[in-house]
This record gives sequence, structure tokens and C-alpha cells, in this order.
Amino acid sequence: MIDAWGVRGWVKVEPYADATDTALTRARRWHVVRAASPAHPAVDRWLEIERARRHASTVVAKPVGCDDRDAALALRGAEVGVRREDFPALRDGEFYWVDLLGCAVTNPDGEPLGTVTAVDDHGAHPILSTDTGLLIPFVDAYVIEAVPAERRIVVDWRADWSR
Repeated sequence: MIDAWGVRGWVKVEPYADATDTALTRARRWHVVRAASPAHPAVDRWLEIERARRHASTVVAKPVGCDDRDAALALRGAEVGVRREDFPALRDGEFYWVDLLGCAVTNPDGEPLGTVTAVDDHGAHPILSTDTGLLIPFVDAYVIEAVPAERRIVVDWRADWSR
């Protein structure tokens, strides 16, 4: 959650996906998690969502029991998750980034390049991070094949290209 929205307990969230068709606008329950810091206590709970809608490139939502700006601000900085069954349906050949986590990455020669630990969007394109420290652009120029169901990704990359 990036901020409060208004004064009546609404929160603003920046989704990882396009805000036009996101699980955040469909789900009626959100799991919110934030590690403790000097400025904020830890948060780890499920919120019931009264309403959620797109607002520009963000999603704004009204959690049940979150009735003023202070309550909304208390959730700032929390990561938001939803159940897999709340995700929009995919077309053939599509997958969610979360499906790439744990996939083994190799190049066409079979050289192991690691296991995907994160997929991050850095503006221009997504980047695969591996447990070996490699950062691999997740773009057609380098990704030959991604088969999350088989837990594998083949890329045109070498182990000594980035660390």
C-alpha cells in the first residue's frame, strides 16, 4: 500500500499488474504484510474489502473497519496479496510472474544459470533474479522458452554476463 486515499479510510495500492484487470479489484479479501520498523509496527493479517476500483494506474479500496485516514495510513508500506483463485483467467501461453519463482534457468547448451528468486519490473522490462546472482532481462531477445508448469526457463545468456 502506497498511501491513504481521502479521509474515509480508503487505501491506495500500486499493483504489479495492469490496474484495468487486476486481482486486487476482484478480491474481497486481501492479505497485508509489513515487517516491523522503527516507524511502524509489523502487520500480518487479512482484510475484508468493501469496495475496490481502478484509479489511474493504481487501485483504491475501502477495507472493512478502516474508517478514517489514520487507519488507512497505518497500513502504508504493507505488501498486499490475494488468493490465487482471485487472479483473472489467463489466455493460452500466458502465466503470472509468481509462476516463474523457483523455475530452473538454463541456456540452450544446458548450462545451469540458477533458480528464479524474484521477477522485478524496472520500467523498461522485467528482470529475472536468480539465486546465483544473475540478473536476466525477461524479454523475447533473451528468453527462448518459459514453461512454468515444468519449472524451467531457457534463455540466451551466459553465467559470466552479469553479476
